[in-house]
Amino acid sequence: MRAGFAGTPEFARLALEAMLRAGFDVPLVLTQPDRPSGRGLRLTPGPVKLLALEHDIPVLQPRSLRLDGRYPEDARHAQAAIDAAALDVLVVAAYGLILPAWVLAAPRLGCLNIHGSLLPRWRGAAPIQRAIEAGDARTGITIMQMDEGLDTGDMLLVESVPIDASDTASSLHDRLAALGADMIVRALKGLEVPGDPGQKIKAIPQPADGVTYAAKLDRAQAAIDATLPAQLLARRIRAFNPAPGATINLPGLTDPVKIWQARAIETQTRATPGTVLQISPDGIDIATGDGVLRLLELQRAGGKRQSADVFIRGWSPPG
Repeated sequence: MRAGFAGTPEFARLALEAMLRAGFDVPLVLTQPDRPSGRGLRLTPGPVKLLALEHDIPVLQPRSLRLDGRYPEDARHAQAAIDAAALDVLVVAAYGLILPAWVLAAPRLGCLNIHGSLLPRWRGAAPIQRAIEAGDARTGITIMQMDEGLDTGDMLLVESVPIDASDTASSLHDRLAALGADMIVRALKGLEVPGDPGQKIKAIPQPADGVTYAAKLDRAQAAIDATLPAQLLARRIRAFNPAPGATINLPGLTDPVKIWQARAIETQTRATPGTVLQISPDGIDIATGDGVLRLLELQRAGGKRQSADVFIRGWSPPG
């Protein structure tokens, strides 16, 4: 089976690595253009590109795949390369570009997506983070046959994992990435091929009920809104770790402070949301719209992460 691959970050790299380890012929890799990174803002390739180059796999980095879009030359070049690769299937994982109809139709068996949720819950861009933020008890991976809708295609494989009370987007991402890598290999090996009765996996439609959408993360969402309940804020801090991060303005400090860990305290208060109620080595207690949020790990602008007991030694709030 000639399996092309489209993906960019670490989540996708693990899947590509698993496919190569399983012996699949990967004749072509699509990935996002190199991005500026570091203090010098040097153009830096993503994890998928680096792995592809290690295995001498041709890499394409179109800025768009729309033939009628802003970069039609990129799209036409990609179309020629995909046609020449004569793909049986294209595996897509956290690629970052929308696939137009011509891409979906190009491989003989279509395109398979590794999606980080239990579809149809959390279709869209940020399923891992939104599942944590919402307080879901479980999430998982869905291997999906792609169509032109937003994560609406038929499902080949679905497996779930628990969301632990301590999970951040980073820790849950790593578990789901490993699961997705294992599942895509199983899906490819069991893909239903016309005329081959030995294959076992058949795509089934997604349920009509339970559809939710995982809105894209934005830096503007980083600022903590203390009028919200403490339980929600604690989950949001975990969901936004490591990016875009959660921030709060503390008295006596000019710049917002990043919050890396926090816990909701059941204690009720009539204080105005955002008020600092107590400062102790155990944490910094902030009044919220419902309950108290205890800040446990913080980071000043330009500084390092610090536990609350270390942070308060260098912080002198007014009054």
